[in-house]
Amino acid sequence: MENKKLEQLTVGCGCFWCIEAVYDHVKGVGKIVSGYSGGTVPGRPTYREICSGLTGHAEVVQVTFDANVISYKDLLIIFMTSHDPTTLNRQGADVGSQYRSVIFCHNDAQKEIAEVVVKEIAPYFENPIVTEVSELGEFFEAEAEHQNFYNNNKRQGYCTYVIEPKLTNLRKLHADKLKNRVA
Repeated sequence: MENKKLEQLTVGCGCFWCIEAVYDHVKGVGKIVSGYSGGTVPGRPTYREICSGLTGHAEVVQVTFDANVISYKDLLIIFMTSHDPTTLNRQGADVGSQYRSVIFCHNDAQKEIAEVVVKEIAPYFENPIVTEVSELGEFFEAEAEHQNFYNNNKRQGYCTYVIEPKLTNLRKLHADKLKNRVA
């Protein structure tokens, strides 16, 4: 039996439904939890409060992965190529600081890797990368209806018109890192 080396990654890039669906297709990824982090208002925020943009929290996913299967760096490269890291507080129609591009680091080693990835990937974008790299503060799990959203709502318009194109892009760019299943 193979020993697992479980680690966590916490990132945000617009609506958490999108990045959750992306990571759900990646080899080595186990548990994915949609949630909120990076806020300035104390206490557990609600989705409605987050959507107001007044709490300072970002919509994020916290991913538990097996580092023997996929590296933190590879997960960050997938993250950086699954959204537009050059738009400040915006992803498509999602506008506000809750939709910012952010990497919340769990430790100094993750911060160092994140900074390297941002620097390495920058030349591939026409505009400067605005992805925030910060220390992870408190993480709050989102409400149940936000968990596994894509798989539970594939026929919903947002899933069809926003998430599906991201998954198509993922298949093109990172086919070697995907789970052996039809998405």
